[in-house]
Amino acid sequence: MNEVLKDHSRWGRDDQLGAGNLLTPERRLSALRSIQTGALYDLSHEISPKAPFLMPNQTPFLQSIWASWHDSIRRRRAAGATNDAGSNVERVEMTMHVGTHIDALGHFSIGDKLYNGLDANDVVTDWGLDRLGIEHMPPMISRGVLLDVSGLDGGAFLEPGRVVGPDDLARAADAAGVAIEAGDIVLIHTGWGRLFGVNNDRYLSGEPGIDVPAARWLTSRDVVAIGCDNMAVEVLPNPDRGVAMAVHQHVLVESGVHLIENLALDDLARDRIASFCFILLAAKFKGATGCPVRPIALV
Repeated sequence: MNEVLKDHSRWGRDDQLGAGNLLTPERRLSALRSIQTGALYDLSHEISPKAPFLMPNQTPFLQSIWASWHDSIRRRRAAGATNDAGSNVERVEMTMHVGTHIDALGHFSIGDKLYNGLDANDVVTDWGLDRLGIEHMPPMISRGVLLDVSGLDGGAFLEPGRVVGPDDLARAADAAGVAIEAGDIVLIHTGWGRLFGVNNDRYLSGEPGIDVPAARWLTSRDVVAIGCDNMAVEVLPNPDRGVAMAVHQHVLVESGVHLIENLALDDLARDRIASFCFILLAAKFKGATGCPVRPIALV
């Protein structure tokens, strides 16, 4: 696994973009020109206290009104304003990995090594990442590809612990009539997302997802990001109980490819949309290990 850590990224010693370097103007234009009808698919879930979260690494989403309309009117009246201008402002507490979100390249390590061979001891501080934070991720506008594997076992969705391997992905691509190309964002529909916010206990009990060979099948094709309708993209629990989060290590650390988690893909799969213009932008939270996002598909 550590072979790629011996050398710097193919994009240079100082690179912090990883596969984001593949998001060229030509690929953006090609994706935008593919839009035929303007139909839009929202691929995100609503962020609320109903969002599932995994302790101890994640904490619940909390939101409260910090300043309300009547407080602000009273303060402005005291300052001499006469037009009763009320405003409402909230305060939010959350991890950056709540709801539909994307992982920054600095989210995972292999031992003390991060993407591009960076030393986690030098990068990870009490106040965020000095390098590889989400602020370095470029806006994603590229071709999206949906691989629907939800019916592999004859049902509407796959069960926890069900490995989605490279052969499964290849067959799904063949069935959809698409070939994975450099610069693509590949989204995997397992059907598990139907439980998000509906039955969180079951959603968090495990998940179907890809294994490392499937991840390598995708990264070897120079994809920019891999997303799934589950909480971690990879299969949980791993059939090899001596291995934890190995897909994250390969994809983020070894390959510089982003992971997009907790996607809402049922509508795309229902309408059998195999390729589309994919757009995702992350807020520039400096030093953050990820960010909630609202990706869309345009067809």
